[in-house]
Amino acid sequence: MNLPNKLTLARIIAVPFFVVFYMKGMAIISLIIFVLASLTDMADGKIARKYNLITNFGKIMDPLADKILVYAAFALMVANGTIPAWTLIIILAREFLVAGVRTVAASTGIVIAADMAGKIKTVLQMFAVPCLIICTVHPVLYYCGYVLFYASLVMTVISGANYCIKNKQVFAN
Repeated sequence: MNLPNKLTLARIIAVPFFVVFYMKGMAIISLIIFVLASLTDMADGKIARKYNLITNFGKIMDPLADKILVYAAFALMVANGTIPAWTLIIILAREFLVAGVRTVAASTGIVIAADMAGKIKTVLQMFAVPCLIICTVHPVLYYCGYVLFYASLVMTVISGANYCIKNKQVFAN
């Protein structure tokens, strides 16, 4: 297993630790774990591209690892009232829709790559989570966290719509 794939797995392994520390109210430790795990996302992609270490495992597991990390954080934030449940429902509905379209496309031999709107959504989410964690400890980033979160929600809807429009041929089959 190459280094980028190990970093992807490390991100997945970090999730239970993040969850436990967050649930125990240890915001700073959960924040550090989340930020370090998020940085592995940036690192694995750069290393994979620079050294031509792109694998099928990485293509599938890297975005999945991002989703596991971020949506675990959002689920915890719904549970403690930081964000409303309806926002997570919209986010998850988009992810299931995209996964379904990709699955149908793959069954017909079509490979659908992530687009820029989806990447922007992910970056906004990964910045929103730390800000929302910090605002539970100190209100300084309260508005910043919510602006980033709701911007990511808007990008979730836009990227989901773009995805369906760009790949409408999948629905015709």
